[in-house]
Amino acid sequence: MTTSAPAPRAGHPYHMHDAIYAQPGALRLVGRGNEAALAAAAGSLAKASHVLVAGTGSSWHAALLGVKLLAGHGGLGARVRAAFTADVVDYGPPLPSGASVVAVSHRGTPLVASFVASARGAGAVSVAVTGKGVNAPPADHVLRTVDREASDTHTVSYTTALGVLAMLAAAVGHDDAFGRAVDGLPDQLALLLGQESWEELAGRFGDRRHYWFVGGGPHYATALEGALKLTEAAGLAAIGVDAEQFLHGPWMGVERDHVVILIAPPGPSRARCLAAARVAHDAGAAVLALCAEGDRELGALATETIALPDVDEALLPIAAVLPLQLLAYHVAIARGRSPDGRPLPAA
Repeated sequence: MTTSAPAPRAGHPYHMHDAIYAQPGALRLVGRGNEAALAAAAGSLAKASHVLVAGTGSSWHAALLGVKLLAGHGGLGARVRAAFTADVVDYGPPLPSGASVVAVSHRGTPLVASFVASARGAGAVSVAVTGKGVNAPPADHVLRTVDREASDTHTVSYTTALGVLAMLAAAVGHDDAFGRAVDGLPDQLALLLGQESWEELAGRFGDRRHYWFVGGGPHYATALEGALKLTEAAGLAAIGVDAEQFLHGPWMGVERDHVVILIAPPGPSRARCLAAARVAHDAGAAVLALCAEGDRELGALATETIALPDVDEALLPIAAVLPLQLLAYHVAIARGRSPDGRPLPAA
């Protein structure tokens, strides 16, 4: 069945606020009830000749990260790749023999059902990562996240989908240490939620003309998700860009009334984010850097820094997206918009 949407709210705290703060608890619970399906799905993916992970919107960003998780900690390497659901449904190519697919969709849309049905018709084993209480795609293995969100600006469904994909990767790769790291992540999220004065940050950065979200490697997907949340919640022009791509032309469009938001924790992509910070700083734009605590190089260039927890880089996207969700929420409030995706009622 498909659940009906709760009644809209007309003031703070909106439904999006509740969902953001529910994420630590939701991540603690998401593995429960999925144990058997996770084990079965992991067994299928481990034997697959190829694995295609597909999604749209936030689920596309989750698919991008799912590929990195399955390739790395899952041990699938080059056997796994990501695709837009519509692209693979409309344009193919046909799945190779022995393939498996992973469909990510919080609401279980008809397009996802078509993708899964087509894959099964081609002989592929299918895994669906989807919400509770919605019609699941006709997959061989169904992994449930959370109930349908009351806000149209999805947050907890995104992080729990990433949590499920991380658990799946740990199961495929028999990586018990990584699985324990996933289990410890909710405590890190809870600490992060209380780290900053989000209203004050929104007041400082909420009046800019354009927003750039920049990250490399696994943090590119977080940049895409951060830009999407700001546009959905606050209706502002925002773009997510890979750090290396940003330095190959787009940086020339940065102006003084812009803000460049960097997802730049320790890792291979940090050096390119540091270069992005330099060109943004030189252009006179505000720079908000999500980085390791005590990162002096970025701190010297940034208007503001937000410290990220010291966890496996593969898991940082689950934590790093929280400040971006909160920024989007409070910018929307400051601009008099409902962050839940519905217009405010007339006064």
